[in-house]
Amino acid sequence: MAGERTIVVTGCSSGIGAHCARALKADGWRVFATVRKTDDLTGLEADGIEALLMDYARIETISELVDTVLKRSDGRIDALFNNGAYGQPGAVEDLSTAALRAQFEANFFGWHELTRQVIPAMRKHGQGRIVQCSSILGVVPYRYRGAYTASKFALEGLSITLRMELHGSGIHVSLIEPGPIATRFTANALAKIKENIDVENSPHAANYIRQLARLDGSGPVNRHKLGPEAVYSVLKHALNSKNPRPHYPVTTPAKQGMFLKRLLPADLFYRLMRWTD
Repeated sequence: MAGERTIVVTGCSSGIGAHCARALKADGWRVFATVRKTDDLTGLEADGIEALLMDYARIETISELVDTVLKRSDGRIDALFNNGAYGQPGAVEDLSTAALRAQFEANFFGWHELTRQVIPAMRKHGQGRIVQCSSILGVVPYRYRGAYTASKFALEGLSITLRMELHGSGIHVSLIEPGPIATRFTANALAKIKENIDVENSPHAANYIRQLARLDGSGPVNRHKLGPEAVYSVLKHALNSKNPRPHYPVTTPAKQGMFLKRLLPADLFYRLMRWTD
């Protein structure tokens, strides 16, 4: 890929997306960074990043984004980093269908729509990189994260299928599977559990109290949590390597989870995960 390469990065208001957008800009990419709120545009624009509004749950904003990027870049999109997402905590039996559907709109269907819309431009130029910021919970299940886990399991399956179908096209698909990363993700999850879960009347109330303590910062700190720069280090490989990997686990818990899932019998592995906090 000669010259300045163009990349679309979603979910750039904070955390992984904000860090990666700025790091990519510093590494010579032309970055189109998306946010959902107008107030989040200013900080990115001040750093020379072309910031645009897009909401995965609103398909018209996806089409507007792609049209704008293609016009500004003379029809070229070299890479896409799908990143914007949120986690809806809650026991499966406490999740309304509406809450589950909203999780999939933001974490799965919107990603699919954006990906489909950028592939024609990549095919036209015979090259491209699609990198999905999945999660270790797309590989390993976790209690009280059923909605998020389901959306990421779906993303894993769809993305690897896409990777196989695009073989030989010059377009490569990779998945990044972070474990605990220091972002606003937990704060957003706290808001969602309060919004959609009847904690007091749930048979899981005692467990929710423990989960809420973790989310609001009053519980124990995860000593394995890394900064978003850990994600950027593998994103660079996925974007620049001649042979990018299908999977990039990030953090010790993510790597351990993948290893144990391959190593242990299924029943033993799921029993182990049942008691993991």
